[in-house]
Amino acid sequence: MTTIPIDEPRIEQHSNYLTNGYSVKSWLLTTDHKRIALLYLITITLFFFLGGAFAVLIRLDLMTPAGDLMRDETYNKMFTMHGIIMVFFFLIPAVPAVLGNFLIPLMIGARDLAFPRINLLSWYVFVIGGLFTLASVASGGVDTGWTFYTPYSSTYANTHVVLAALGVFITGFSSILTGLNFIVTVHTMRAPGMTWFRLPLFVWANYATSLIMILGTPVLAVTIVLVAIERIFGVGIFDPKLGGDPLLFQHLFWFYSHPAVYIMILPSMGVISELVTCFSRKRIFGYGFVAVSSLLIAVYGFLVWGHHMFVSGQSVYAGMIFSFLSFFVAIPSAIKVFNWTATLYKGSISYQTPMLYVFGFIGLFAIGGLTGLFLATLAVDVHVHDTYFIVAHFHYIMVGGVVMGYLGGIHFWWPKITGRMYPEGWAKLAALIIFVGFNLTFFPQFLLGYLGMPRRYHVYPEEFQILNVMSSAGASILGVGYLLPLVYLFWSLRWGPAAGPNPWAAAGLEWQTSSPPPTENFEKIPIVTQEAYAYSEGSGFPVSPEADYKEGGSPVVHS
Repeated sequence: MTTIPIDEPRIEQHSNYLTNGYSVKSWLLTTDHKRIALLYLITITLFFFLGGAFAVLIRLDLMTPAGDLMRDETYNKMFTMHGIIMVFFFLIPAVPAVLGNFLIPLMIGARDLAFPRINLLSWYVFVIGGLFTLASVASGGVDTGWTFYTPYSSTYANTHVVLAALGVFITGFSSILTGLNFIVTVHTMRAPGMTWFRLPLFVWANYATSLIMILGTPVLAVTIVLVAIERIFGVGIFDPKLGGDPLLFQHLFWFYSHPAVYIMILPSMGVISELVTCFSRKRIFGYGFVAVSSLLIAVYGFLVWGHHMFVSGQSVYAGMIFSFLSFFVAIPSAIKVFNWTATLYKGSISYQTPMLYVFGFIGLFAIGGLTGLFLATLAVDVHVHDTYFIVAHFHYIMVGGVVMGYLGGIHFWWPKITGRMYPEGWAKLAALIIFVGFNLTFFPQFLLGYLGMPRRYHVYPEEFQILNVMSSAGASILGVGYLLPLVYLFWSLRWGPAAGPNPWAAAGLEWQTSSPPPTENFEKIPIVTQEAYAYSEGSGFPVSPEADYKEGGSPVVHS
């Protein structure tokens, strides 16, 4: 085995995925996983700000108790479209489709994903599903809530339910194709020496997520088809007037949608594992436990759907079992938080922007997780069910967790994606604004829910106004925090300083190639000879027993 130092100027002469053809056709027909990741990034960003626009309208309406900004039906459409777009077109695909697509082949030493054409197809399917959903918005919207609860969605709603549901149905196939691609890639395309327990934890997290995508998404697809059949043909499936059972829909929907929570959060947990070890300059504490906990979350996630139905009339015995399982499923997540904290202990911590998102993630996810235990308690859940307590809990997990992890990952790998650094001062300011704005937005909603304000209502008693005004004020701050990265990251594409192959001195194969990477990722397939996070204590550089570093700390590629 030889070691070949990376000669940065020489690699820059080779074409990379950014410079290898600028035409629109070359991008729309690409099979390069890195370009497809950027196509997802652009599409998902558009959906994020569209869903955010609906949230702005919701918070403006809730600033007054009378709900005088929009009519009841319009308000219903606003929160429905906010939920559908944010859940199905941002939170679920964000980290796997963008960061997973870009990084998994690089992290395991592969040239591309196992099925490049299927990877491109998954993006087209995602876009087609999004267009159907946007068509429902343009046609007048949907007012059923993002959960499409029956019999309202199947019989009573007078809006474009089928069109929106068809969009979600089509988009589900994008998740299935992506999950299939990741699983096959991890099984068959790892570089020589890349054993299972040398895999980066980000890969483990996306592998577990892919299992949920493959097993859970078809259930949602079948459920949506049944809603469409009942709505179009009047077949009695969920509507009790037709002999159907509305609780059947809830069982089917939550059997997918609770594991879907882990589709959203698991990849961000993988991001946090990468950031913690890099910016504390330590090996991850309990690597095996963190890796296996991802698989445990994927498995146990399918066993707890009934805690969404404590007030639906299911038996007390079923409620007790689902309550116990809901407490139990928190253990693998707690293992991750404990191990991240133990990794930080006595670490040489660097407070770069990605690390600020780590601290934000741990703090917000801990609050979301602990309030989840409240909801797993039968008596408490009966009191706060369908109140703003649920809204706050959900957003602390999904926004405080998923978006913090996503933004941390974007900032961490932005130099690798683009070859450019962003302005660190502005990035730290944005992270701080997001953290403050988020807590001001959603913490008052815990109080509102505990005091009894139902969610999905825009007319409320006057005594709740001050908390709603605080929440709306926080949302405006949060919006500024989300806009700032869009501005300075776009700025960095033109004026950002060159990053070099490894600006963070991080371990991992993705850092042992140029920034941006060559079209085929590596000039030669690397051979892995060490563990995933081989940091020497306090040195600030990865340990590489058979490699030297050039002046300036550039790594080498084993070939």
